[in-house]
Amino acid sequence: MRIKKSTLISEGASLLILLALMTAARSSLADHYYVPSGSMEYALIPGDRVIVDKTAYGVRIPLTTVDIFGSRSPARGDVAIFDSPRDGTRLIKRIVAIGGDVVSVRDGLLTVNGRALDERLGPRRAVERYGDREVLLNLTDGGGRDLPEQRIPEGMVLALGDHRGSSLDGRYWGFVDETELYGKAVAVYYRRGDGFTWRPL
Repeated sequence: MRIKKSTLISEGASLLILLALMTAARSSLADHYYVPSGSMEYALIPGDRVIVDKTAYGVRIPLTTVDIFGSRSPARGDVAIFDSPRDGTRLIKRIVAIGGDVVSVRDGLLTVNGRALDERLGPRRAVERYGDREVLLNLTDGGGRDLPEQRIPEGMVLALGDHRGSSLDGRYWGFVDETELYGKAVAVYYRRGDGFTWRPL
C-alpha cells in the first residue's frame, strides 16, 4: 500500500503544529519542577516533583517573561520558581515579603512590618505564619545569615528557603523582580518513598 506524498506532508504538518502547541502550553500555562536540594525542608524535600502554575502571576508570551494579560503580584507565603539573580540557576523559594514591606531576619526568624511571623517550637524548629497558612521551618543548621531591617522596593520580593541555615537565598543575593517569577508551585505530586501523592503548598 502506497501513501501519497501529500498525505505524509499533511500529517507531518499536523504533528509539528501539535508539538508547537504543547510546547507553548508548557511554556505559558503549566509545568513541573524537580526539587534538587533540601533548602525548602520541610515543605519540600530532595527528589520531590512539583506542579507549577505558570499563569499565577499572569499569562506570558511563550518562552519569554513578557505578560500578555492578567499580570498579578505574588503573595507572602507563595512558593515561586525563578532564576537566581546571582548565577541564573533555576530556584524554588518562598516569597516571604513583597514590595513596600519592611523586613528583617535574625537567627532565621522573620519580622515583616514590625510583626514577627514566627513562633519558635524549640531550638531546631519554628512555625512561620502567612495568614491562616502555617509553614514549618527547619532550623537544624541554625538560622543562616541575618538580614538587617530594610524596605523592599515596589515590584520586588524577598525569597527565602524554609531550611534557613542551608539555603542560598535573598539574604545573599538580594531581591527578585516580580517579572522574573516563572510561576507558583501548587503542590507536590510525587515524593520518593510515597510515590504519586498530592501535597498542596
